[in-house]
Amino acid sequence: MTDTTALPESAAPAEPATARLLAEAAGRIDAPDVVLAVSRNGARTVHTGGGAAPGPVPRERLAHELGSASKPYAGLLLARLVAQGRVRYEDRAADLLAPGFPVHPTVRRITLRHLLTHTSGLPGLPADFYPQAVPRWSTDPYGGYPADRVVRAFLRARPRHRPGTRWHYSNFAVSVLGHTLAAATGTPWEVLLHQQVLAPLRLDASRVRPGPEGTEAVGHRRDGTPVPALDTGGFTAAGAVRATPLDMLTFLEAHTAGAGLGDPESTGPGLAGPGLTGPGLTDPTLAAALAEVRRPVLRRGLRHTHTHTLTWFHHPSPYGPVLFHAGATLGQQAFLGFRPDSGLVVAATATRRVHRADTFVATAYGLLTETP
Repeated sequence: MTDTTALPESAAPAEPATARLLAEAAGRIDAPDVVLAVSRNGARTVHTGGGAAPGPVPRERLAHELGSASKPYAGLLLARLVAQGRVRYEDRAADLLAPGFPVHPTVRRITLRHLLTHTSGLPGLPADFYPQAVPRWSTDPYGGYPADRVVRAFLRARPRHRPGTRWHYSNFAVSVLGHTLAAATGTPWEVLLHQQVLAPLRLDASRVRPGPEGTEAVGHRRDGTPVPALDTGGFTAAGAVRATPLDMLTFLEAHTAGAGLGDPESTGPGLAGPGLTGPGLTDPTLAAALAEVRRPVLRRGLRHTHTHTLTWFHHPSPYGPVLFHAGATLGQQAFLGFRPDSGLVVAATATRRVHRADTFVATAYGLLTETP
């Protein structure tokens, strides 16, 4: 069963062509529940579908697990703390996390910027993560590895590469960033994220822990059987955010609202996009953070063709640069992306675990890069 709607928050009616495009795209995704949501300069269109019958709560109003698509939230948090002068990108993580603790010289050189941009030299996960995770790899691999183990693994690490010399995607590194910011500010990560990102952007349906019964999307294995809600253990900053597709749109719209769209006199992120007005969103530190996370900062890959910002993958398209991040958990997938030059944003979710022939990310990416 499917449904395509122009949401009440829309600044303009949904375009029939956009509704058709989303319906066609959803047909290429095999999952019990699918949500494809597009906003163009504030006009929202959402298509819901999938193989399962819809429940009492519309799919676009259920919180979905973002997995690694949580990292842009961590990046925006760091950028705002830097704009507030509370930390610096070049602060050394070990000095903030455990002042005076003896660590390997390479670990001593790892900065907050290295952790966020996957250039710290740390592996994707700590070496001692796997023995406890493998026995429950398909049910709860992270829950048995709490925050203190993540911190200890970092402090005793022996990175193979000098920080800043190689790019290697690392959930470990971004998790360490979260614990470091909590230590530096004296504020738990969950509270810090709410204060600095979720509350100012009015993301009332976004959180890092499962909500009340009936408010969460249910993930599924490849065979369609349900899986329990994800427990990220000590890796909260790298993958714990849960958000409704509507909140995902609001998060993305904030990134385009300060990028020269809408009112030509606009100087901050509160001046364009549905729901993005109010005193909290005119804070200059939030505007600075939203601008900072859009800025390319490094290149990698063959002939350095892959560009990244602090927290977004950054690719060219026929319609201007696109910034995006995807994520997957044990039973769900998510995609966040936007084109800052044209005001197009795409949020997508699916409630089936990723598999080799999966079309979810390619379909969502195509909506972002192939739509005029």
